[in-house]
Amino acid sequence: QVQLVESGGGVVQAGGSLRLSCTASAGSFSTYAMAWFRRAPGTEREIVASIRWSGGSTYYADSVKGRFAISRAIAQNTIYLQMNNLKREDTAVYYCAYKVAGWGAATGDYNYWGQGTQVTVSS
Repeated sequence: QVQLVESGGGVVQAGGSLRLSCTASAGSFSTYAMAWFRRAPGTEREIVASIRWSGGSTYYADSVKGRFAISRAIAQNTIYLQMNNLKREDTAVYYCAYKVAGWGAATGDYNYWGQGTQVTVSS
């Protein structure tokens, strides 16, 4: 299986910044995309940002455009989420997700999930 380990969460004041990291131990799997999701208190899980492994095209939720940036380190199977100008509504558990390459990957679901890292924005 693919194991994902997130780090970088913590408590930050509104307007501050955090940088999350996620490293995938993918074994023999090839990566189609990786992403960050989050679940805020009392809400359903939502996608925050994703990045294609080949070519590096990105997607951002409207709520984080201009504030968050996703990037990847291909050789280390690692993604990052730079979060700037954090707002109280960004408080959530952030989950790293991994999609296996192969036919159907473009439309399929993310296959593996990390345990999550807590981000708390204080005010």
